[in-house]
Amino acid sequence: MRQQIQRHDRLYYVAAAPEISDLQYDRLILELKELEANFPQLVDPDSPTQRIGDAPVPELQQVPHRVPMLSIDNTYSLQELQGYFGRIEKQLGGEPVRWLMEYKIDGVAASLVYQAGRLTQALTRGNGIVGDDITHNIRTIKDVPLQLAGDHIPDLLEIRGEVYMANADLAELNLRQTDAGLPAFKNTRNVTAGTIRLLDPRIAASRKLRFFCHGVGFHEGLRATSHSQLLEQVACWGLPLTPNVRQFDSTNAALDAARLLEEELPVLDFEVDGIVFKIDDFQQRKRLGATSKSPRWVIAYKRERYEATTVLRRIEVQVGKSGTVTPVAHLQPVDIAETTVSRASLHNADEIARLDVRQGDTVVVEKAGKIIPKVIRVEKHLRPPAAVPYVFPIQCPQCGERLTKDQGGVYIRCLNPRCAAKLRQRIAFFASRDGMDIDGLGDKLIDQLVSRGLVHNYHDLYHLTTDDLINNLDLVKQKKADRLVAAIQQSRDRGLSRVLTAIAIRHVGQRAAQLITRHYPTVAQLRQATEAQLSSIHEVGPAIARSVRHYLDSPHGQETLQGLADAGVVLEEAGQSSKPQLLQGKTFVVTGALQRHTRDQIEAKIEELGGRAASGVSKNTDYLIAGARAGSKKAKAESLGITILDEDQFDRLCQP
Repeated sequence: MRQQIQRHDRLYYVAAAPEISDLQYDRLILELKELEANFPQLVDPDSPTQRIGDAPVPELQQVPHRVPMLSIDNTYSLQELQGYFGRIEKQLGGEPVRWLMEYKIDGVAASLVYQAGRLTQALTRGNGIVGDDITHNIRTIKDVPLQLAGDHIPDLLEIRGEVYMANADLAELNLRQTDAGLPAFKNTRNVTAGTIRLLDPRIAASRKLRFFCHGVGFHEGLRATSHSQLLEQVACWGLPLTPNVRQFDSTNAALDAARLLEEELPVLDFEVDGIVFKIDDFQQRKRLGATSKSPRWVIAYKRERYEATTVLRRIEVQVGKSGTVTPVAHLQPVDIAETTVSRASLHNADEIARLDVRQGDTVVVEKAGKIIPKVIRVEKHLRPPAAVPYVFPIQCPQCGERLTKDQGGVYIRCLNPRCAAKLRQRIAFFASRDGMDIDGLGDKLIDQLVSRGLVHNYHDLYHLTTDDLINNLDLVKQKKADRLVAAIQQSRDRGLSRVLTAIAIRHVGQRAAQLITRHYPTVAQLRQATEAQLSSIHEVGPAIARSVRHYLDSPHGQETLQGLADAGVVLEEAGQSSKPQLLQGKTFVVTGALQRHTRDQIEAKIEELGGRAASGVSKNTDYLIAGARAGSKKAKAESLGITILDEDQFDRLCQP
């Protein structure tokens, strides 16, 4: 019975894939309690029934860490992060480095010690050398296994991670607090930090703390030689991992991922104050070592968090350019990070249900990195009595078409290809600065152009005349009409990469469009490219390649590109169509101290001429461009028989 319940705990808290309902789980616990009551000689302190906590401890004991529990150095800009990556590569002699990226959980660091698979002790970080013994409270956390399951469990294993509280659980806790006449807690980190050090474990058990594992301290018998292997092993033993850990084989790929997360973190039910990059290989970590405060093999890229509390006045849905129906919270205006926020995304219907957010609720709004406002928590203890659950619409608010939820996904879409709301969003994105940059074509004009039947697609814009604008749009005078028509005509010459960005091909942003058009600078060449050829472009990959190929093959994509071509829009990349792709299909690695070029300049030249710039030497590398003090990359290239070039030889290779 205990093993059965422990299995269901792992499925619920670790795998997020429960097989039974909460009621069925509660019945199992009740049955186990009855068995233990009838057979007291079989009661085990590691039983799932014992998680509610025993008697309070007299005081917290201080215990030395077997291995110092150091903190992590921080960076606060992409430039600082790039500088850190460069220093690490230099210290490792230019050898390939695999990076792992994970969320930086805003909780309380803790160390869990397992002996022969059994949880025997848990400590706070403390001062890094000595921590407080919080075993009595950690034992109450349901996603922390009291006994590890599986094979090859080390004799001694110190797991390090973060104790945290979910936003939804804080909302429920504050509701209980105010019902009992007690003050509400401000945020999840404060309540976690206070709870974990309480002397009475029964209070900790009532507050639903959770745990994410993200590393290892002292150990005896651990087989893993890398962090990725460690994560695979501890997951098999039943420990909960920080979700969505990603691997990168180059610093450029890691930096691109950081840029994307800087724009908007995914919808999470726990607080994150940044992301962490760490070296995967344990031997490389050992060689880099640590300072007195921090390991050298790990860095945090932190973002500033700005929060405010306000009232949600109403929820409405908007239809995006792909038909995605997104709920938006209209807020009582509030100042966050020196700007006034009156709207925030609620992401999707599942997020509304998870938050249980209702019109009239008092909500906590966060602005991530001063950019993206989002609702992170509902203050349910302040909910007005008349607030009712929000019902997501089943029909498109614009065209009335029945909405469809993605199979296996969270997004709800309008699939009507003639939906005016989708067209408005597409035209707005097409005209935006990142698209064709049509100055003066704002939302109000787009609404009128679409609703009055003047624009049904992108290329209709290029057939508009000043008379069309003056005679059909409100308050548009001759001078404004002339300026707008001129701006539309000027946008014809932006080039193919801007067109590919503007027409909103799924997964294709500015960077992907630029990379693709370096290899296929005309639309005719692009139409001939196979999915495999597109996928082989460095930083493009299979998902983008599949999406581009699908668009090019679809009737809608063919009609769109032909319509733009007929309207005189340039569908080739300026300055590239005549350049011979001298390095097409060749992979280069650049290393060492260069004299006449920077590494970025050489890599840009490689990609401009059709080649691929990689970060690590492998059997697939065609050339190594080596400067002074080239180090291990040069030695590896020599061992693999790879052609090694100096700067002059590379320049000659680039000559037609």
